[in-house]
Amino acid sequence: MSIHASGTPENVVLAQSVNGRLRAETRITAARAFLFRAIGAGAFAALAGIGIGAASYGYAYMNQFDSAAEKIAAAMQAALSDVTLKTKGEVTLTDNVLKLEGGPVRSSPAPTQAQLGKDAAPASKATVNTTFTVFKQVPYMDGQIVTGWNFRANEEVPFQQYCYFSRRTNEAKGQVEMKIDLAMDGKVLPQPQKSDVNLAILASNCVWSDGKSL
Repeated sequence: MSIHASGTPENVVLAQSVNGRLRAETRITAARAFLFRAIGAGAFAALAGIGIGAASYGYAYMNQFDSAAEKIAAAMQAALSDVTLKTKGEVTLTDNVLKLEGGPVRSSPAPTQAQLGKDAAPASKATVNTTFTVFKQVPYMDGQIVTGWNFRANEEVPFQQYCYFSRRTNEAKGQVEMKIDLAMDGKVLPQPQKSDVNLAILASNCVWSDGKSL
């Protein structure tokens, strides 16, 4: 080994050994610093990925409910657009409340003699059968659940009951009523195969004269 430094050979060898060790420790320190920087960068990337994943999950979770609401609205619109429009002349009565001592008392559903029109008759002089209907209405969404009680004159028990969902809209030619028949005499009608509207759920809002539920 050639020595290019002043001093004794032992001192020169010692100095070179010290310098070599210092260079080795410097390289080790630099390697450790690089390792720590790499670990820090990896942790930052992992946390960023977790944050992006959580945000994506929250966005997808919120859109799930928006899609469900849109499907329900579309199903209701399709069902209401496929119903028939019916008009008929009937006398609608409401429950009048009389305030007496001892608390309110509800009057009988029987109409007045003028409303029954017993003297009214056709030109043919044929026999006339008089009936009347009492309606019970329950607000539901943008329409109402209507239950009709059909009575014969001088009878206090309805001989027929029916229930339907009613919704009125304003069109260019006037007001239009759309109906979905739900139940008859306390029994839910068969569920249409092509309808997404659950008749049993809507019919749970029907009001029957005997107070029984479906």
